[in-house]
Amino acid sequence: MNFFDFHKTILQSSADSLKKLSVFNPLTIHKKGTRAKALFALALVCFFWGTTWIASKEGVRYMPALQLAGIRQLIAGTLYVAFFLYKKVPLPKGKEWIPILVLSFLNFIMSNGLSTWGVKYISAGLGSIMGAIFPLWLVIIGLFISKEKLPRKALIGLLLGFGGVCIIFREHLRDFLIPDFRFGILLSLIATWTWAFATLYTKKQAVNFNPYFSLGLQMIISGIILTAVTGIGGAVYGDAGNLHANKYSIPLTEIPWQSWAAIGYLVIFGSLLAFVCYLYALQNLPTEQASIYAYINPMVAVMFGSLVFNERITPYIIIGGLVTLLGVYLVNKAFKSNLTAPEQPEAEGV
Repeated sequence: MNFFDFHKTILQSSADSLKKLSVFNPLTIHKKGTRAKALFALALVCFFWGTTWIASKEGVRYMPALQLAGIRQLIAGTLYVAFFLYKKVPLPKGKEWIPILVLSFLNFIMSNGLSTWGVKYISAGLGSIMGAIFPLWLVIIGLFISKEKLPRKALIGLLLGFGGVCIIFREHLRDFLIPDFRFGILLSLIATWTWAFATLYTKKQAVNFNPYFSLGLQMIISGIILTAVTGIGGAVYGDAGNLHANKYSIPLTEIPWQSWAAIGYLVIFGSLLAFVCYLYALQNLPTEQASIYAYINPMVAVMFGSLVFNERITPYIIIGGLVTLLGVYLVNKAFKSNLTAPEQPEAEGV
């Protein structure tokens, strides 16, 4: 397998199949819209998916992170699946369930769950930048399974991407002495790795079933698992008489309004409204233009992290973040210049 074939497997999907998904849009966005409306929809996507990091950070301040992720996924997944069932879309059959189960573990239990847990210990802005580097892992995976040389533009992007991360962490060297900070960074890294592997698996295994209906099913499955596991963990921990019985979960009646507000924002704006806006932008703008959200989201997260949580915006964050995003852009450009592949939402985009 040559290098471009490998990345074609990762990135290429049918533009026609995404266009067909427009018939499922509750706001009838499949109808032709103006460029101005599409740009406005894209701006909303950049804003909402950028601020999901802020909502997650706020929510986990008052309740266990995995429990929050589980409740969010369960509610959003139920709404997604209910809508597709209302549209009489058939459920998957037989072996079609296998990739859905695998991806529910990789995409939501691991990637979304761990990234949500990670922002409990690191800043929302840093978490968003960490989440944006997952395309770099795809290139590294490609180096191990492809015999061809890395394209020059991709190599420059790879070096810039990780160079930018090094710039960011220049001021966090002392923070690595703090166990919680190290734990948060590790969680965020694992989340990007699992999303990269989920991307690979999706392109190879989950191509014969509606991808957005699949996302809803994945969310329900992961939401049930996370909610059940955290509930059992909280009960066992509590029975042991430990004062920190809320390490895994707390009773629903004890979840404060701040966390419920965060969950509501993540479900309504992060999952539902932003998804509708994303489809509209995708249908009415060039793919390259629609994909710009991936580079703006971290900027939005950094800015609002500073406004809401007083997270410091330092020259290292600004320069390192821009360099990292430039590297990710060059990596994507190196391969997408040879492909015609529409973007699909990121983990946090879901």
